[in-house]
Parts: sequence; structure tokens; C-alpha cells
Amino acid sequence: MSSEFQRMIEDRRLTRFRADRNLILKEMREAEADPNEAKDSLRRNKFKWTTIQGYYSMFHVARALVYTKNLREKSHYALLVALRDLWVGELGTKLIEDFGNIMRLREEADYGLTFSEAGAIETVEAAEAFFNRARAVLKP
Repeated sequence: MSSEFQRMIEDRRLTRFRADRNLILKEMREAEADPNEAKDSLRRNKFKWTTIQGYYSMFHVARALVYTKNLREKSHYALLVALRDLWVGELGTKLIEDFGNIMRLREEADYGLTFSEAGAIETVEAAEAFFNRARAVLKP
């Protein structure tokens, strides 16, 4: 357990709870819907919304993964920390780094109003890869 993960637990940014299978499946269903909407936004050159929708697909996947460990996040960053500690072996470093990068792109699009076609395409591709790997790992 990394010191950062331990700090998230101590600060209650990650909390323990009993996750049931229905909640995990609900997150995965939501994650599956967002990439289609992101692709539609991309076709319409709505790069900000593509980035936001693609990120939220990854967010819901990440929640499902962390829920399987009976933890709930209190922030997006805590979710990233939990993924690094709990899932790097099954997902690999690249997918977790992609989650962090896409989280940054979403923040820039949402709060800084900075977004691009290249970032939107990267987001859609990362979201699909993240979802597919998590689905294979979770076998919902």
C-alpha cells in the first residue's frame, strides 16, 4: 500500500463500504453508454463534450473496479490513487496513466475551456480500451 493510498484512507477520501454486484453492474452499464455519446459528439465536432463524455465513461469503469474492493472515492483524484494501488497488476500502467491523462483533459475542457480534436480522439480511444480491459477483468 502506497503512502498516498494510506493518506487517502486516513483523510477519508477513500472509504470502506459494502458494494453489491448490482451497484458494480450499474457503473459498468453507465460506462458502456458514454463512449457512444462521445463518438456522436466527436462526429459533430463537439470536442469539449467528447472529452467530458469519454472521461466519464472511464470514471464509471474506475468506480466499478474500486467498488469491487469495497471502497468508495470522495474525489476523482482519490479514484486514480486507488486504481494505481489496487489494479495496476490487472490493468497495467498504461491504462491507469491514460485515466490520469484523460482526467486532466476533462478538467481542462470543463474548467479551463481548453480542448482539441486530438484530445477528444485520444479520450474516445482511451475510454474504449479502458472499458474493454475492465470488462475482461471483471467479467460482469
